[in-house]
Amino acid sequence: MSFDVLVIGSGASGLAAAVSAHRAGARVGLATKGSLQSCNSAKAQGGIQAAFADDDSPEQHADDVWKSSHETADRRLVEILTSEAPGAIHWLEENGVEFTRENGGYRLARCGGASRKRLLQVGDRTGHAITTALRDVVEASTIQTFPKSPLSELEQSSNGWRARCGDHVIDAATVVLAAGGRCWKVAQERGELCTNHPGATGEVTQIAVGAGAETRDFDALQYHPNGGAWPPNMQGYSIPETTRAYGAVLLNADGEEFTDSLGPRDAVSHAIVDEVAQGKGVETPDGRPAVYLDTTRIAEDDANVSLPYMLRRYRAGGIDPLRERIFTYPVLHYQNGGLLIDTSSETTVEGLYACGEIAGGTHGRNRMMGNSLLECCVFGRRAGKAAAEKARS
Repeated sequence: MSFDVLVIGSGASGLAAAVSAHRAGARVGLATKGSLQSCNSAKAQGGIQAAFADDDSPEQHADDVWKSSHETADRRLVEILTSEAPGAIHWLEENGVEFTRENGGYRLARCGGASRKRLLQVGDRTGHAITTALRDVVEASTIQTFPKSPLSELEQSSNGWRARCGDHVIDAATVVLAAGGRCWKVAQERGELCTNHPGATGEVTQIAVGAGAETRDFDALQYHPNGGAWPPNMQGYSIPETTRAYGAVLLNADGEEFTDSLGPRDAVSHAIVDEVAQGKGVETPDGRPAVYLDTTRIAEDDANVSLPYMLRRYRAGGIDPLRERIFTYPVLHYQNGGLLIDTSSETTVEGLYACGEIAGGTHGRNRMMGNSLLECCVFGRRAGKAAAEKARS
């Protein structure tokens, strides 16, 4: 089988790349390890950032990303991310995503590390809404999909690339890697909880490195500061950071606030770990370390609009977060670094592109919430378009 563009991965970045390449006139194939629905993007709850508020701007968004990365991000990629964010939101709407609105505009929340309210949401299942909409577009198009066909081999050929995906041998002029990170595998090795789906094992990155692609910040893995610690059905669940945007605060065993609950992710995670290490944490009923997240401070109206999925999950486990504090502790969540890319999402190997969590540089060594789905859409679109153009050149 032969295509102009072969996309590896069916999360938000892979779907965005496939749609963009297809609309640029390319013949597109999309292969993925599991089902088309299986991806980390669909599990992303909190939202997606874009500067729409009157007191906000793409430049302010970029400054927040730069500061949250501790000035380690690629500034060129950051400025593309934030300047193209409003356009990416409108593109998603054109493709069927309906963001939560209020008072004639978007319902915006302030997230950790942000200086303004710029987080758009679809309740607390934003990633699910985005991937569902883009998958519908893919399935209604002539894009050929290969589910349950993991990439195992990739080598350059006279006409571009030859890939083995499951039982399929596929030739393509260009390849877009959108296969996500490796946090599930690392968590298993460390014996830790993880928010990721079981397919996040990172072998595609190693295949790319074997083909000559360079990486950056590859050691920088991110812990979500608010992992679910109790009840058992919530362990490893990422409690949306929007809980803190809508008023929840972190408390130690004495009921004291010990950190800025809307600080950058790494700062909040470190503060929780340090508080527990100093003997000021609490224990879950099964003996796990934790602190309290006081969700009783969230207004019920806000919770019903922006946190309905979280409420259902906790109440199914016998806990009402609006009536009692919940246990939380950092949980392995995201691969900050990855394959080195340029502004077109091309890796250091010509004709090989990367977007989404598998790529490095946009977040530096620490990512703000809401920027992962944004990166998937902005750089997925760029990768798909650039790959299509190079395939036709």
